[in-house]
Amino acid sequence: MSTLRIALAQTNTTVGDLDGNVATVMEYARRAKDAGADLVAFGEMVLTGYPVEDLVFRDSFVEGSRRAVTTVARRLQEADLGELVVVVGYLDADGPARLDADSARDVGPRDALAVLHRGEVVTRYYKHHLPNYGVFDETRYFVSGDTLQVIRVGGVDIAVTVCEDIWQPGGPFEVAGQAGVGLVVNINASPYEREKDERRLPLVTRRAAEAHATVAYVNIVGGQDELVFDGDSMIVAADGTVISRGPQFDEALLVADLELPAATEIPEVTGAAMRVRHTVVTEEAPQHEASIDATWVEPLPDLAETWQALVVGLRDYVAKNGFGSAVLALSGGIDSAVVAALAVDALGPEQVYAVSMPSRYSSGHSRDDAAELAKRTGLNYSTEPIQAIVDSVMAEVALSGLAVENLQSRVRGLLLMALSNQHGHLVLATGNKSEYAVGYSTLYGDSVGGYAPIKDVVKTLVFALARWRNAEADRLGQPRPIPENTIAKPPSAELRPDQLDTDSLPPYDVLDPIITGYVDGDSSRDELVKAGHDAAVVDRVLRLIDTAEYKRRQSAPGTKISGKSFGRDRRLPITNAFREG
Repeated sequence: MSTLRIALAQTNTTVGDLDGNVATVMEYARRAKDAGADLVAFGEMVLTGYPVEDLVFRDSFVEGSRRAVTTVARRLQEADLGELVVVVGYLDADGPARLDADSARDVGPRDALAVLHRGEVVTRYYKHHLPNYGVFDETRYFVSGDTLQVIRVGGVDIAVTVCEDIWQPGGPFEVAGQAGVGLVVNINASPYEREKDERRLPLVTRRAAEAHATVAYVNIVGGQDELVFDGDSMIVAADGTVISRGPQFDEALLVADLELPAATEIPEVTGAAMRVRHTVVTEEAPQHEASIDATWVEPLPDLAETWQALVVGLRDYVAKNGFGSAVLALSGGIDSAVVAALAVDALGPEQVYAVSMPSRYSSGHSRDDAAELAKRTGLNYSTEPIQAIVDSVMAEVALSGLAVENLQSRVRGLLLMALSNQHGHLVLATGNKSEYAVGYSTLYGDSVGGYAPIKDVVKTLVFALARWRNAEADRLGQPRPIPENTIAKPPSAELRPDQLDTDSLPPYDVLDPIITGYVDGDSSRDELVKAGHDAAVVDRVLRLIDTAEYKRRQSAPGTKISGKSFGRDRRLPITNAFREG
């Protein structure tokens, strides 16, 4: 057996920021060297950020990524880090970046990793399994690799793989087992969704058994548009023992000493799904003066994890897109209260601006609740009554009923965008997934904004998160951010006298399971009825969902937390005559 000290760098990258991402790799490589690591592995496409989407088709970007790899190798050597073996993900291409029907399918853009040592790129690996489901479109962008790269480090054979390679049985992990490796390194950009951490450990355990080897799984963290990455990096032995597990959503360096079988004669692998290429990096077993305790962090409970995902998604969207502050309409209702609390946690209260915009139908308790939340959280708060503006419009245009309700909402949207223009704030839309699903929002009104933090959060979960955040404040000895009356009162848009959401919609505890089944699970009308939902309610809800597609297509992006979010996860035609049932 040989002892290797392995480091996993769980870092936050930004798509397109090649120089910044290179600097991050250098920083964490230094930290790994200072910890005595023999090898450090970074996440998938750490040098370019992930996902790069149609940047793949820009030759200049591909070349920039390739230069970044050689730049890192050279800078590591110059910084006296050359003896450290560094595994980095990047965008490569061994053929035309713009694939078309006539392109050869064995060359082209590659989701790649490089192994760096002593100032050189000693080998490159191209991702074998390319996901083409959910938020992934990798067969649109990349060509699959067909060669498993096995590197010998400190006398131990190590297979290197990328993300989806671990999510599919067979392929690289099966071949790694046939090749007799002692360790498989798997670098990831695996987006967060609720309960994914509960699937991840069993997955890594299965692949460790398949490869008959320890598996080191490293994942990135941070937000990128709708996606948020939760880290949760880990090292799992062949027998399923969890050696190390990292935090969720935070940058971290996991370091662990691994007892691994020393490499023997290279076995001949024939008839496998992939070819095997061996590269000797270092033969001599490394010596360490003392062993270290491996990193171990327990996964977060469900609601804490969900809240943190929403905070990180919002924080990074604001920061990475150059906004210094955010503004939202604070009505005194549950949705705007949760968005305000998220924004304060993500940005700090001094960078959050909330505006109360009462009309004649705004209740006194809602105005009081909004002011109370502002007081508790310390955010910037102002009041801009809208009734005079509404009246001036109605003096010019004859409106009634729903048009008057929507006018109030659109005046609020107009004021928010004016404040954004004046002060540079990012406008936060406060709609939730239940409302987006059934179209219970006003286009260019309450749906206005540059980012929608709870767009993928159904209403019942909004309430659960509010209660959790207040309980967390109790635990920390802090003021509860969300007034109890905001949580307790029935939801209302307050656009007409005595209005309640249930005037227009089924109760949310009835509505949300139907939305989850139809949207997230693609259940049919008959399947939903068979599951116990009232047939008439199902028919009504599905009709609302189907006819609201044009609204959703124009909505702001928002953090994905569910199995299927509105946006890149779920793409349906706006013009669509098909109806369930």
